[in-house]
Amino acid sequence: MKLSTRAIYGLRALIDLGLYSEEEAVSLQSIATRQNLSVGYLEQLMAMLKKAGLVSSIRGASGGYRLARPAEQISVGDILRVLEGGLEAVRCPGNTGESCTSSPEDACHGADVCVAKLVWQRINNSITNAVDTLMLSELIEAGREKMTDADHE
Repeated sequence: MKLSTRAIYGLRALIDLGLYSEEEAVSLQSIATRQNLSVGYLEQLMAMLKKAGLVSSIRGASGGYRLARPAEQISVGDILRVLEGGLEAVRCPGNTGESCTSSPEDACHGADVCVAKLVWQRINNSITNAVDTLMLSELIEAGREKMTDADHE
């Protein structure tokens, strides 16, 4: 599975948001500066994350973004699904219950006897389990530890 820059930068932005939004909302400019990202790209990502209910925005002079719910309740899987649209490493019609003849390019010839689909199913299940059990709060805490270590050097 190869993640897009949308997922990579979006995850970095949410970790940053978790690190810096405890006291007040965080501006996109401050995230962009710390993460070396463009404000325009962050606006697109935050719009997607806001629509999905993962972040909220506050207007005004001291406005910006915050997590919409506690980081302990946001999994990496939640974030990646919003930004990637799905998590499957391999899309196998034989594993999804879709008709094997729904479209010629997606046709699965021999799904009834295919054992390779078990491999794809296990890979997809492993990815889903890994990202759904890793919470944003864990990444934020790891970020805090890195910041503390850097301060002591």
